Amino acid sequence: MENDVTTDAVLGGRLQLRQPRRGHRVGHDAILLAALTQASPGEHAVEFGAGVGAAGLALAQRCPGLTVTLIDNDPVLVALAGENARMNGFDDRVRALVLDVAATPDRLAAADRVLMNPPFNDPERQQGSPDARRRAAHVALSGTLTAWVGSAARLLRPGGALTLIYRADGLSDVLAALGDSFGAIAVTPVHPKPETPAIRVLVSAVKESRAPLTLRPGLTLADADGKPSRAAEAILRDAQTVG
Repeated sequence: MENDVTTDAVLGGRLQLRQPRRGHRVGHDAILLAALTQASPGEHAVEFGAGVGAAGLALAQRCPGLTVTLIDNDPVLVALAGENARMNGFDDRVRALVLDVAATPDRLAAADRVLMNPPFNDPERQQGSPDARRRAAHVALSGTLTAWVGSAARLLRPGGALTLIYRADGLSDVLAALGDSFGAIAVTPVHPKPETPAIRVLVSAVKESRAPLTLRPGLTLADADGKPSRAAEAILRDAQTVG
């Protein structure tokens, strides 16, 4: 097992993560998701589909005093998430549980924040990876997004916030899933380079709010030559927030 796991630094070395050598690997999406999530000490945040815990642990690193629950249905990844919490000194306020997202509201106390990076690749348009864990992390089965958002709505306190990252061309699906349960929706497009279409959207929403939707300025990850933008560096290396 040890040869199948690597230890990697993210957030400019502020966070160390053990993760499988093959299959799904931690990338920018998890760190962007954590940066979007505005949390305060004393609150409880839950990460759905946490894998090895990258987004939830990045949020815990930025917000001392925040309690975080990491959930995933893969026992191997949950074990690594728990190990990562201990390795980074968060084991007193971060726990990792083997749970199905659909069952989460019945097993946990109410949350102030839910963050998620749900599987979002369309299996009819993109071939799934032969690696089972990578396929599970990336390929969305019918109804996955609606089920995850519905679980978040049941778990969150009134006024609690949901944050998620999704593929940009699936924004209409995100808005449909949020439905009447959420308002104060804010959308941040994420562009790979200037003058290119967005590839991701960062979305935040508040349970039971009736505030209107806001379209935020886009985040560009790199300049025309592929060099990381100053804004991206501030988020991915310096643990700054989005917006």
